[in-house]
Amino acid sequence: MKALVLFSGGLDSSVCLGLAVKEYGAEEVLALSVFYGQKHRRELDAAERVAAFYGVRRRTLDLGELFKDSSCTLLEGAAGGIPHEDYSAQLAKTNGAPVDTYVPFRNGLFLSSAAAIAISYGCEVIYYGAHGDDAAGNAYPDTSRDFHNAISQAIYLGSGNAVQVVAPFIDMPKAGVVAAGAEIGVPFALTWSCYEGRDRACGRCGTCRDRIRAFRENGLTDPIEYETADGA
Repeated sequence: MKALVLFSGGLDSSVCLGLAVKEYGAEEVLALSVFYGQKHRRELDAAERVAAFYGVRRRTLDLGELFKDSSCTLLEGAAGGIPHEDYSAQLAKTNGAPVDTYVPFRNGLFLSSAAAIAISYGCEVIYYGAHGDDAAGNAYPDTSRDFHNAISQAIYLGSGNAVQVVAPFIDMPKAGVVAAGAEIGVPFALTWSCYEGRDRACGRCGTCRDRIRAFRENGLTDPIEYETADGA
């Protein structure tokens, strides 16, 4: 194996997977999907479909125990529902703190776990799909450029200079991720981004709004079905 992709089945990580396959070939790519106690498994089901599309090996990891005491509204047992408004509106209510759907230090834990697995498989690079829009306003602090630089250095040193971390969209808006995926033929119809777990994406949560807007900014139609797309 040459590359490990931290792979949720969402749009961003699916584009990362497509880029890794293009760079290394499917036989040299390992997709790592993590269960973290989320309320539904729609992304994980999508991950299975997208991995099959690319013909890559996929491994799963359960880190749900780490987050069982979190109040994050994405998680099982958490009080409160998913906010149905864009991130700017959510941040206006948090006074600069992360939004309610921030899973505590998720990328730090995921990348650390991915590093251990990458070393075991002889992978030389880890891809993950953090992008600039998620970091804006401190909504998700573990997607920022500063965080990426710090954890990349830690993993490189901690792996004996064997594993590098690549975040190809770290300084890019979501529209740029869609553009990159469209260019290489990522199967967007197989992906799932919505924080709700219903039959169709809600079109109202922060990640749905960002996704719809990103397609519109590229002059493209998102191929997945939404309950409504009026809020984007």
